[in-house]
Amino acid sequence: MFPVSEPHGSRDPAADSTPTDQHHPHGREAALWKLAVGAIGIVFGDIGTSPLYAFKETFAGHHPLALDQEHIMGVISLMFWSMMAVVTLKYVTIIMRADNKGEGGSLALLALINRSSGQKKWTAGIVLLGVFATALFYGDSMITPAVSVLSAVEGIAVAAPQFSGWILPIAVGILVALFSIQRTGTARVGAMFGPIMLGYFAVIATLGTLSVIKTPEVLWALLPSYAVNFFVIDGFAAFLALGSVVLAVTGAEALYADMGHFGRKPIRVSWLWFVLPALMLNYMGQGALLMRDASALQSPFYLLAPEWLRLPLVGVATMAAIIASQAVITGAFSVTQQGIQLGFIPRLRISHTSAATAGQIYIPLINWALMIAIILLVLTFQTSSNLTAAYGIAVTGAMLIDNFLIAVVLFGLWKWKKRYAVPLLALFFVVDLAYFSANLTKVPDGGWFPLLAGVVIFTLLTTWSKGRRLMVERMREAAMPIKVFIQSAANSATRVKGTAVFMTSTPEGVPHALLHNLKHNKVLHERVILLTVKIADQPYVDDKDRVKLDDLGQGFHRMKILYGFMQEADVPAALQSCSTCGGAFNMMDTSFFLSRQTLLPSENPGMRIWREKLFAWMLRNAESAMEFFRLPTNRVVELGSQVEI
Repeated sequence: MFPVSEPHGSRDPAADSTPTDQHHPHGREAALWKLAVGAIGIVFGDIGTSPLYAFKETFAGHHPLALDQEHIMGVISLMFWSMMAVVTLKYVTIIMRADNKGEGGSLALLALINRSSGQKKWTAGIVLLGVFATALFYGDSMITPAVSVLSAVEGIAVAAPQFSGWILPIAVGILVALFSIQRTGTARVGAMFGPIMLGYFAVIATLGTLSVIKTPEVLWALLPSYAVNFFVIDGFAAFLALGSVVLAVTGAEALYADMGHFGRKPIRVSWLWFVLPALMLNYMGQGALLMRDASALQSPFYLLAPEWLRLPLVGVATMAAIIASQAVITGAFSVTQQGIQLGFIPRLRISHTSAATAGQIYIPLINWALMIAIILLVLTFQTSSNLTAAYGIAVTGAMLIDNFLIAVVLFGLWKWKKRYAVPLLALFFVVDLAYFSANLTKVPDGGWFPLLAGVVIFTLLTTWSKGRRLMVERMREAAMPIKVFIQSAANSATRVKGTAVFMTSTPEGVPHALLHNLKHNKVLHERVILLTVKIADQPYVDDKDRVKLDDLGQGFHRMKILYGFMQEADVPAALQSCSTCGGAFNMMDTSFFLSRQTLLPSENPGMRIWREKLFAWMLRNAESAMEFFRLPTNRVVELGSQVEI
């Protein structure tokens, strides 16, 4: 979803179109390769650091395999064909075509389905699946930085064994430093992500190639027959091994999530020309090394390098792990912002770390919560091998859910014929079910953590969504018709100069804040704006479509301001761009009236009592609408109201 210096969620027009000064074929080609390098720095950090631990864990993890040529060749073959089926075919070829005005990811796809589909009978179930995929993403966001950084730093035990005792303190120190710099933004260091990751992939590809040259027969592992033979000779053990093999494709979902920033073609170019060859050369190199020397299983990634290169390789791998972690962190910020806009997450404080780039955001609560969770994971599990037991369930669960979403797209939106869609979906479901089922065997060893995190976050997201819906319904039921109010109040109340903007979540009836203001202050402003901010089921709304007006007469106006779910709401800016509402807006003559709701227990509650209490707690701790909508602090009046749900 972006150029190198920007986090998930901002938009680069070059991702979708060719700039006007690049109509020449050479200009377009240069732009494509620039975006491709940028994609390498952001999109492929997670899957790119998998060689640090994936191959080793297959043979030395919780379900170890016999270290012989048949198993080594089988695992390499399985990794290659998994990448082809899951990454190349499913994500790069099929799912990346399902973009929501250029944006990807579970929430963007949900919004696309909701906007485009008229078949409402299964929409609720699909929404719940999409929300659960988002909840699993947060679980993955905790594990990915922990396992990536820890596995990279563990190279110290190979390169400089005398410093092995420093592995945990160094890993924790790197993570603390990484989260501490988030508030300053990543624009400066972000520009280096692409070149650093390009160098990292070049190094691991070179080391793998040198090992393959010594044992060239490992190249035969690319034949699918070795993967098939792996299951024939080992059966259940091969099935259990899938729980480790899948580590080679973790991060595949990032290709789709980041599509909106780079565009399909640069990501495809990066994957097919850089990342896939580099990963497979390294995996084959590790396999060739183990064929020659079984003792290299201690750390096949680092032992590919000659002794003099191992310590520098630790540095390169650690930088790659930091970049992978950075992409996950900014991804969590972006998903949170989307969740807030789409009504699944309470308003949170969002800081903008760049005046030039709208997508450079920082969410303190998410940042520090992630840091605490990740450090606790590192200190609890101690080693990357233990952490990989918890790794995979969230990823494979999200991949499995993506199959249901893409099935809706194929049948409901694209209208594919069954003879084409069914075999393709069957392949995806078989592969992803196999991987997810194999990962379920990890639950006792740590796999419970992402599942627990997913369930907790899913409960929070759905509680907030349902609670807000119930609140809006109750407020709409109790609202006085606006025409009745205008007729009775406009002529009897004293009118004062200036503009009053009453923020309301329901585009019907009279806002509670207006009723309370009239009751207590007994005046009405000359111009009264009943303002509702709406979030569209598309990532961006053009400025020309931003404001919709309805003149209600007597100086009253109903206004709706529309934003895309990837855009930040700036109400004063939208008002100042509007001059067709009884004249221009002057912020010094404009007062904003907000209503803060207090929940009351209901005789017929819309939710279970524990969920009502949870929703009430979330409501109390939500960010003020004043800060969220960027209202001028000295022009805001907040009035309370009580609501039963």
